[in-house]
Amino acid sequence: KSRESANPAPDPSPKLAPAEHRDEAASKRNLCVKAAKEHNIPEELNKVLENKVMETVSDLSSVKLSVVEMTCLGDADSEGIVSKSLSSHSDLIPGVYEGGLKIWECTFDLMDYFSEAGIEFTNKAVLDLGCGAGLLGIVALRGEAARVHFQDYNSTVIDEITLPNVVANCTTEGSRMGSGKDRKASKPPSKRPRKAEGSPDVLRRCRFFSGEWSQVSQLLLNSKEPCSKYDLILTSETIYNPDYYSALHETLAQLLDSNGRVYLASKVHYFGVGGGIYLFEKFIEEKNVFRTSVVKTIDQGLQRCIMEIAFK
Repeated sequence: KSRESANPAPDPSPKLAPAEHRDEAASKRNLCVKAAKEHNIPEELNKVLENKVMETVSDLSSVKLSVVEMTCLGDADSEGIVSKSLSSHSDLIPGVYEGGLKIWECTFDLMDYFSEAGIEFTNKAVLDLGCGAGLLGIVALRGEAARVHFQDYNSTVIDEITLPNVVANCTTEGSRMGSGKDRKASKPPSKRPRKAEGSPDVLRRCRFFSGEWSQVSQLLLNSKEPCSKYDLILTSETIYNPDYYSALHETLAQLLDSNGRVYLASKVHYFGVGGGIYLFEKFIEEKNVFRTSVVKTIDQGLQRCIMEIAFK
């Protein structure tokens, strides 16, 4: 699968100076910046999983996305991203909806790579950037990461998919958290509504954010309790649009620890949108901040790659 394109609205080239006119023009060009927001973990975890139908995805508990789409056609989707996605027949509406209602195939490529390469998460600070369902961050939690932060562009995705998935995998009803070595022996989750029992320590290691990358970076760096930088940043299928490369590069430069690593999974080329692994690699080379290495190539279907990124 490849993400579909959405053509930006024509640029009216306004010459009006007031801020409200500039903001309106930016919105018309789909360049509006979605403000960052931190999502609190509710005290009553049962409400997080209320009316959620669960299934097993790569040995993890995950909400059934088709059911989420149906329920979010009502009041549960304050952003209206489900109805807009359906009406436009697109998995991508720049500045509105960035694909978080689907689990893209490169996510599974990256999960496989973690296992194959023996990536260590123990005591690491991890950011799941553009998290969607949050599977990469949940794998890091299973690997005993010290803290895992989840970010997605859309708040609906965080509230209706990411947070429920993390809760489901952190409760006695969900998959037990641990090293992940015994996860194949875990009992498949029920497809009935779930009950969350207790608030395990795993959830205290998590934070959830929505909003555009640069806004989330500023929220983290300028908060009263700024967080330390991340040892590992995990991201999948986030380089489909070249227009976002500057914001992504700046975010990685601001949030990655000096000795940290970024693991990025991507298709070689995104038809109709224009981005891809080699274009982003060239962009990084021109910036001369990071060094990159393609550590795995997958040839089945559309060619896909895993890239490791670190400071020079």
